[in-house]
Amino acid sequence: MNNGCICCTVRGDLVRILGELHEKRQTGRLHFDRVIIETTGLADPAPVAQTFFVDEDIGQHYLLDAIVTMVDAKHASQQLDEHHEAQEQVGFADRILITKTDLAQADEIAQLRQRLVRMNPRARVGEARHGKASIGDILDIRGFNLNAILDIEPDFLTDVEHEHDDDVTSFVFREERPLDLERIETFLGAMVQIYGSQLMRYKGVLHIQDVDKRVVFQGVHMLMGSELGAPWKLGETRASKLVFIGRDLPKEILVRGLMDCVVGANVAFTDSAEV
Repeated sequence: MNNGCICCTVRGDLVRILGELHEKRQTGRLHFDRVIIETTGLADPAPVAQTFFVDEDIGQHYLLDAIVTMVDAKHASQQLDEHHEAQEQVGFADRILITKTDLAQADEIAQLRQRLVRMNPRARVGEARHGKASIGDILDIRGFNLNAILDIEPDFLTDVEHEHDDDVTSFVFREERPLDLERIETFLGAMVQIYGSQLMRYKGVLHIQDVDKRVVFQGVHMLMGSELGAPWKLGETRASKLVFIGRDLPKEILVRGLMDCVVGANVAFTDSAEV
């Protein structure tokens, strides 16, 4: 899909793609049983769900099974306090899965679970351990209840406009030239130390010099990690692509620092305070 907010500029794409998928399935050119839509961590789920009710063609061909919300055990309390979208995701959820339980204390998880149940008593709360969840917690839930949603948001079927938090923005960094591993680790480590509280989500694929596999990189606030992904295919264009989502993002500093990590750049990092 094109870049942008799935519930604003991309909504037309969503309707078009769902329509094309149905047509291909009807004519035998494509076989599938379900469609899973993954939004960004800051998306308001209401406009996405609206698509299945306000567009007649989509409503005839697709059943909205459930809205599944992943809740980060390490950072959820802060995000629920600060971001209306996080509260909307919990309130609209038919199933809630708590993640990163290995990074939080047992009492923190218990308090979070209690808070989630108070916010949304109708959604079952489960856990996803190390990124793995029961398939029954994701598919064929049959949990979406329009009447329950109308209780939360009475204008659900008529209000197709929504507002964004202007402080929360995102941008994508792309670069085909290889990156220097030592430089990228030093730079990103410094960025997390300085701006970690503002970096709500960052992830991507890195093209590292002399590494024949993709390096998959992701982080949330102060937590950052990477691992080797699939090998680059023969003849495939190798490129780095990083997505940053956060509040008051230091975009110019991030872009300049990442460009300095390109192999051959004449930069050396000596002090994180100077980055």
